[in-house]
Amino acid sequence: MTFGRWVTAVALLAVVASAAPGLARAQEGSGCAGFKWPLDSERAALIRPDKPSLGNGGALALNVATTLELQPLASAALPKEPERGPRSPQAFAGHFALPAPAKAGVYKVTISSPGWIDVLDGGNYLHPKAFSGATACEGARKSIKFDLPSRPLAIQFSDVEGDKISVIVSPDQ
Repeated sequence: MTFGRWVTAVALLAVVASAAPGLARAQEGSGCAGFKWPLDSERAALIRPDKPSLGNGGALALNVATTLELQPLASAALPKEPERGPRSPQAFAGHFALPAPAKAGVYKVTISSPGWIDVLDGGNYLHPKAFSGATACEGARKSIKFDLPSRPLAIQFSDVEGDKISVIVSPDQ
């Protein structure tokens, strides 16, 4: 490859990389009907004002909406570095134990506001099976499907704008 073609290729990659976040957002829907799968029960649970609250390092309950109390990333003591680094140095983070599901299978992790979700199995990242996001939907912002084994896991949240986020981990039906 000549130097001129190499420079052109690098410039093209830079343009594609800078457009990638916009392309990902373009694939997200708008409003509560913009999700790729139904989230009516999860959203209803997430907007309830009487949700339990849980401090960083606590244990989540399956299928129970919970408000998580987060800390600045530097003091959150995450079990593992987030798979994707934060976009903002002021972002909040937290980690929580997730009990073993009674049955292995696909579960949705649905959150109320923007943030990054890592599910860890013995310190290894579990990779999502599917992603859905929508803007302008009260109570729900993102839902990610994971194939969870029937054993205890860790779940960590990072790159969250505020010091609280609501979450529900529910079976995919």
